[in-house]
Amino acid sequence: MSGNLNVTNPSDKKRVLLVVANPATSTQTGWPVGFWWAEVTHPYWAFVEAGYEVEIRSPDGGAVRADGFSDPEDDSQYSADDIVSLGFKKSPTHTALLQDTRSIAGVDPEAYDAVFLAGGQSPMFTFVDNQPLHQLVVDFYEAGKITALVCHATCVLLRARLSSGDLLVQGKTWTGFADSEEKFADDFVGQRIQPFWIETEARALEGTNFVVDQMFRPFAVRDGHLITGQQQYSGAEAARLVIEAVGR
Repeated sequence: MSGNLNVTNPSDKKRVLLVVANPATSTQTGWPVGFWWAEVTHPYWAFVEAGYEVEIRSPDGGAVRADGFSDPEDDSQYSADDIVSLGFKKSPTHTALLQDTRSIAGVDPEAYDAVFLAGGQSPMFTFVDNQPLHQLVVDFYEAGKITALVCHATCVLLRARLSSGDLLVQGKTWTGFADSEEKFADDFVGQRIQPFWIETEARALEGTNFVVDQMFRPFAVRDGHLITGQQQYSGAEAARLVIEAVGR
């Protein structure tokens, strides 16, 4: 065998902690809510293609459930073209990653190169005031690790504070689900879906720069160690920024 053969050592793989929301019930609509398929599967695939090891956890642990509209097999056909998520769903190996997740308790940021929070409807109820999750995000950020959040998971940034007491997004440029997208979603289902809108809340904060692109177009922003994606079509774009920052 040639001594020039480059064999990748699995122990040298970059590691990403992918955090998904636990199931909940919306206090706004009464619907069951969860994570958004594309915000898990598209980043997952981007990381795996880059040779990363991906660990999926949830704040509380246990089985997690996706929002119906994000399911490519849902009767609504809202996400019928999401063949990446369909492939993930049809793979027993991959669906097993969501059937008994470990909780975020005891996570050591030094064991990972980045953390990535996926969105969905559940984060608006289960992430926004979850202090252990906020602390996890802050711990990664203050450890100099790439800290990424997508879509409604960015609600964490409305309240997460550094050890200094400042908001993590103080002086930062970031994005999240846009008001125009919330209005579109409300009009689509015929009622108000979310208890608050992230863009409205973000623009009320002083000393931070919240930006959005066109509705439902892939858009992600990096500002130092912080990476944010606008909505469900931005997961892969945010993952690419993570890979660019962390390397292969």
